[in-house]
Amino acid sequence: MFETIYSKLLDERTKKQSEKIIINIAIVSFIIHLAIIGLNDLNLLGTTFSGDLFTNPISAIYTPFSFILIYEVYLLIYYLPKSMTIYIGKQYEIIMLIVIRRLYKDLSNISLEGNWFESAENLQFIYDIVATIILFLLIHFFYRMNKFRVRKLLKLTETRPELIRFVKFKKALAVLLVPTFIIIAAFNMINWGMSLVNKGTDFALSMDVNSVFFDDFFTVLILVDVLLVLFSFAHTDKFNKVIRNSGFVISTILVKLSFSVKGLENVLLIIAAVGFGVIILWIHKLFEQNKLPTNY
Repeated sequence: MFETIYSKLLDERTKKQSEKIIINIAIVSFIIHLAIIGLNDLNLLGTTFSGDLFTNPISAIYTPFSFILIYEVYLLIYYLPKSMTIYIGKQYEIIMLIVIRRLYKDLSNISLEGNWFESAENLQFIYDIVATIILFLLIHFFYRMNKFRVRKLLKLTETRPELIRFVKFKKALAVLLVPTFIIIAAFNMINWGMSLVNKGTDFALSMDVNSVFFDDFFTVLILVDVLLVLFSFAHTDKFNKVIRNSGFVISTILVKLSFSVKGLENVLLIIAAVGFGVIILWIHKLFEQNKLPTNY
C-alpha cells in the first residue's frame, strides 16, 4: 500500500508537476498581494488594514517565498528515502529560506532616520543579512563534502536485504509525512485566521509568522530524525555513521529551539545548528577516509 501511494505522491513526475504548480501559484499570489496593498492604499477595500504586510509593497515578496518554502518541504519529503544527506540539507535550505523571507520583512521596516544602530529593526536586518551569507556558505560546504556520495546513492539500486528494508521504512515514513504536514499547515492557518477574526489584524500580524507551521514542522522532523537513527542500527553498526545521524538530530533540535527566541539569539542558534551539522559531517568524512574496522 505504501509503495503504491509513494509512487503517486513522491515520484519524479509528481515532483515536476508540483514544481510547475508552485511557481504559478507563487507568481499569482505575488500579484494578488500587490493588488491588495494598492487597493488598501486607495481605501477601496471597505476597511483599512494597518501593518507593513498590507501597506508596504516590499512585503508582497513575503507571499511567493512562503509558497517556495512549501515546495522545499515537499522536496525534503521527496528526498527522505533517497539520501540522508540531501534530506538534512533540505532542512538547512528551509531554515535559510525562512531567514531570507524574514529579510524582506526587515527591508520594509528599516529606518533611515537617527542612529542606525539604535533601531531594533535595523539591527535585525544586519543579523539576518549576515546570517544569510554564513548559512549559504555552510550549506555549500555541507553538499560539497558529500557530492560524489550523493550522486552514487541517487543512481544506486540497492540489493542488500537490510538496506532494502530501511529504504522501504523511509518510503513509508515519507508517505505518512505528507498528510501529517498538510494537517499541521491547515491547523496553523485556521488558528491564524481565527486570531485575525477574533482579535483583529494588529494581533494576528504581531504573531511571529515564521513560527507559524515551521515550529511544529521541525518538532515532527525531530521525531522523524530519531526514528531514522534508531532504524539505521538495523543496517549499520559503524560508530561514525551513528554519531553522524545522532548529530543531525541535535542540529534539528537547535533549529527548533531558534523559533522560541528572537533577535540575535535566534540567528546564533540557526547558524550554530547548521554549523554543527557541517562539522559533524566533516568529522564523519574523516572517519570514512581512515577506513577503521567496524568491529573493535
